[in-house]
This record gives sequence, structure tokens and C-alpha cells, in this order.
Amino acid sequence: MTGISKERMQKALEQEKTISADDHEKVKALAGMVKMPRSFLFKNPDDYGMTGWHDLSIPSDDGTPLEAWYIPAKGGESNKLVIFSHALPMCRAGYPGHLGEPWSNFVEAVEIDFVIQYKHLTDAGYNVLTFDFRNHGQSGAANGGISGVGQWEWRDVVGVKKYVDAHPKLSKMDVALFSNCLGGISTYAAISKRPELFENVKCLVSPLVPNMDSVFSKLSGYQGITQYQELIDLELLKLGGFPAAAMSGALWAPNVKLPVLMWQVRDDAVIDNPSDAQRTFDALASTDKELIWIEGTTARFADGYNWFGRQPEKVLSFLGKYMS
Repeated sequence: MTGISKERMQKALEQEKTISADDHEKVKALAGMVKMPRSFLFKNPDDYGMTGWHDLSIPSDDGTPLEAWYIPAKGGESNKLVIFSHALPMCRAGYPGHLGEPWSNFVEAVEIDFVIQYKHLTDAGYNVLTFDFRNHGQSGAANGGISGVGQWEWRDVVGVKKYVDAHPKLSKMDVALFSNCLGGISTYAAISKRPELFENVKCLVSPLVPNMDSVFSKLSGYQGITQYQELIDLELLKLGGFPAAAMSGALWAPNVKLPVLMWQVRDDAVIDNPSDAQRTFDALASTDKELIWIEGTTARFADGYNWFGRQPEKVLSFLGKYMS
């Protein structure tokens, strides 16, 4: 699914004729989520005393250069590797919303710290390979700088996995995937398109995987433009991207059979939860899967993406079950 139906297109064109200029600008701004300012590497593994790490450049499956870190387990390399992928509009360091504009203008003006999460993993005996998706962090630009929210980024997941499989040391390690949001959608799509590459993966940690039609529905409600979902799709297509429903975890979830640990913010301010997350979780073909609800908050960024950083025990227990 890469376009919109004839009926939705017709409705979008009708909306375009009648919408006010102010509301149209709001619609365009929402669609512009797929072309956000890049997050930057505001910290690195040195900040938490991790040693032996180094930079990598890994080609995506279509050749886009992906900048990455390899961080060995504390005390030296183990035989266990976690491939970690980030959310939109973040990077492998996390999200610098605490450092001011333009990042503080998007959803929540908070820090998301992925580096402390690598510290938890390496302290527990896992090597970590983490990378910036195309058009994020320090990785190469592609597709006009637009995020396909999985529709292109699956190639990055495939490229990293092929790199691991061809590497003389990494290829001998047990592999788990830790795929946040955009990373989750892209991983589901990569598994769907290249299942043979993921047959040896032990398990998948899958936080905060969304469906973008739910995101646009929720965020447009705050601005009083919920009625313009078809026009949002049209503006996404004009940018060179995809309609909202094509950028969704639930689209690819039926092909995911790995053991999965997912968590979601029940009262998420950004997504129509719990229904949206539940439909993605239910669609997973995994027979061994668990969904954890984060309660008492609406803060997807502050409390969702930082959950593992603050409470690592559940995730480490899950990984230990399948990676021991």
C-alpha cells in the first residue's frame, strides 16, 4: 500500500478547495512530521564509562550509508549481540528535546537517553550495535530527506543485518533486536520482505510501535482539524512520502513470529491508545508475546522511550530468557 484510494483522493481534493488557509497550514505542518530536523549526537558511550566502542559506517540494502556505534559488553566481547534501532525523529544517542529549539517544539521538550540503555545492556553482558536511520543523526540522506516510516527504512534494517551476517565475529553471535517505534515498524517490514535474514534472531524488544493514521488522528484533534485525514494523506504524498495507513506497524505485524516484548503508554498523548497499540500487538503472529502498559502518564517521550533506561529489569529478564 503506497497510495490512497480514488475515493480518498477525491475527498482530499474537495477538502483542499474548502479548507481555510489557517487550517491548511496546520494540515501541512502535521504532514511535515515526515521531514523533521535531525537529532544530533549530544552524548556518546564515553559519558557512561563504556570502553572499547568504535564508529562504523554500514551500507543500507540500497547503499545509503548508515553511521553506527559498536559497543562491546563490559569486560570484553561476549557471544551476544543486541541490534538497537531508534524512533523518529531521534538518533542513536536519543533525542535532544531538553536542549532547545527546534527539538523542544516537537511533542515534549525532554531528553530521551538511549546511551544509558546501552550501558544497561553492556553491563548485562551484551554487545550493542546501534545505528542512525537514513535522514537521521549522521547517516546519509535519501528519498528527498523524507521518512517513509518503515517503507524505506526497512532497507536500513536489512543492511545492518547483512553486515552482521557477513562479519567474521558478529556473525557467530546470538542476535536480539531492540527496535523502537520507527525502528519497530521498519523491523516488522524487513522481516516481512526478507524473512530468511531473521530466522536466526532469538527475540525482539519492540517498544512504542505506532500506526501513523492513529498519530495523525490524535494530533489533528488538538488543532480542530480531525476532519481532514484525507487531506493529510494528500499532503504526505505531495512531500514525496506515503499515506498514513501505509506507515504502520500493524501492516507488517502478521509476519512477525519472534518472541516479542512490547510496551506502550496507555494514555499516550500522541496516539489513540490503548486501541491502536492493542491492534498492532494482536496482529503479531508471535505465540510468545507480552505487552506492558505504562500507566499514570500521557508522556510518550519522557516516560515511554525512557522506561527501559529507568527500569531495566523486565527487559533484561526477557533477553536473558532467549539469549542464555
